[in-house]
Amino acid sequence: MTEARDIVIANAPVSYGAFELTVGILPGVPDGDTVLDEVAGAGYAGIDLGPLGYFGLGDDLAVNLARRGLALSGGFFELPFSDHAKMPAALRELGSLLDVFDTVGAKNGLKPRPTLADVGSDLRRSKPGQAASDRSLGFDAEGWKRFAEGVEMAVACCRERGYVPTFHHETGTHVEAPWEIERVLEDTSIGLCLDTGHLLLGGGDPVRAIREWRGRINHFHLKDARRQVVEGIVREAAPVSEIWRRKAFCRLGEGDLDVDAVLEAIRDSYAGWIVVEQDVLPDPDGTAAADQRANREYLAARGF
Repeated sequence: MTEARDIVIANAPVSYGAFELTVGILPGVPDGDTVLDEVAGAGYAGIDLGPLGYFGLGDDLAVNLARRGLALSGGFFELPFSDHAKMPAALRELGSLLDVFDTVGAKNGLKPRPTLADVGSDLRRSKPGQAASDRSLGFDAEGWKRFAEGVEMAVACCRERGYVPTFHHETGTHVEAPWEIERVLEDTSIGLCLDTGHLLLGGGDPVRAIREWRGRINHFHLKDARRQVVEGIVREAAPVSEIWRRKAFCRLGEGDLDVDAVLEAIRDSYAGWIVVEQDVLPDPDGTAAADQRANREYLAARGF
């Protein structure tokens, strides 16, 4: 098996239960130093930022990463693309994220990737995974026009600062089903962060997506997922939060993602970061750390 030489493997704090819905909100969230130590110890080359300040700010962040030999792979940021009145304030906050990127800089020629997502809506969060079969949940023509204009505002902000943005489709937002992702690719110039787990939950086929969208994929979130969990959530009309509570995301190879097929599909068609994610709620028994070591070993055994 040939080695994937132009692909670099990172992890993310959400894999340890640390993300915007838990840090400073739920008990049992590990501190930033603990997560950085675990990520470095497991053999990852980089880490996503997580909530701003979680790993420190300014020089402290740079030092915290450098002394563990970690690069910053990117940072997730939600924007109200459809609400143009709110976009100026959101873009200022996006600028603050890019300020953090400036402090850390590039490593091995790779800059952190601004990973931009839609803020979603209460309606979409109440109906996760349903847009693939119910297109009435999506935008009309005017809605898509406004959404695309908002995306291009954010794209311009990133490019003016020297960063290449990527769009993250996600369950519970206005872009989760394959047809919605395709519309974003048609209507905007932004690259795509292909998230294999969220694509599965949205009704898509990750291997087919890599084949059809490879020219636009400029970032990659690798996660496995259990379709049965989401199918139950859809049947019950349960909210998107149940995805985490019912542990829809799992170790690589234990869900419905054909991980080996995905890896073969990207081996010769993609270069850059692969961010391993296993979105979980805080779990103080050490399961998350063990899962992330197993995920790194899984990839290493396949030449990544």
